[in-house]
Amino acid sequence: MKHHATDVHTLTAAYALGALDPTERRAFEAHLHACEACRQDAAEFEATAARLAAAASQPPPATAKAQVMAAIDGVRQLPPRLPAPAAAPALGDVLRRRAVPLALAASVAAAALGGVTVWQARNGQDLEQQARQAQQQLDTVGAVLAAPDARTVHGRAANGALTTVVASARQNKAVFTAANLPAPGAGKTYQLWLGHDGTMRPAGLIDHDGTVVLAGDPAGAGAVGLTLEPAGGSPQPTTAPLLLLTLPA
Repeated sequence: MKHHATDVHTLTAAYALGALDPTERRAFEAHLHACEACRQDAAEFEATAARLAAAASQPPPATAKAQVMAAIDGVRQLPPRLPAPAAAPALGDVLRRRAVPLALAASVAAAALGGVTVWQARNGQDLEQQARQAQQQLDTVGAVLAAPDARTVHGRAANGALTTVVASARQNKAVFTAANLPAPGAGKTYQLWLGHDGTMRPAGLIDHDGTVVLAGDPAGAGAVGLTLEPAGGSPQPTTAPLLLLTLPA
């Protein structure tokens, strides 16, 4: 994957995820009126973020509402925090000066995880560990989506699943999202692959709609593949690929 210099076009992910401040957002929206490519990229990032939020969200425990309502009276309201006046930054410098979080997906999923974590502490370390792992994945996915050099490619698998791959050379990571993925069947799983000079290397498993961070090193990889494999995965593909996407350059 090649490195791309930060410019106004790389702000589509931050815009779609609600991570620009009002001044930056107005400036970028003015740019959108004249840039069809950025309008399409922003729509695709919004769709991907919505899938991430749905995949990572967890229902709160039944007692959560009662606990929150009971605790409200004991929470002191803080006064509003007024930011100090500052010169507006150049739009092209936004992503260079800060790492933009996965504002949309993480805000939905982390809110659920934050409430669940307190409840999990009382109900076993296994659930707490699952919450930490989910949060770590969200952090990684957020860093990839918000990277200034993030590039996206979409595809449809042979079984009808809609897929998205977002890759960042700066983060040296790639994430894969699937929607409408049919159940793999008993004793089967879907396996992801990274293609390096004609050699397919295992890159993780996925068996339902959602998002995964590809395992392995995407640097130098030319494609992402998807096959149906025995449960637990295979060292090499054993079936014809359901999907073979060229990684965005």
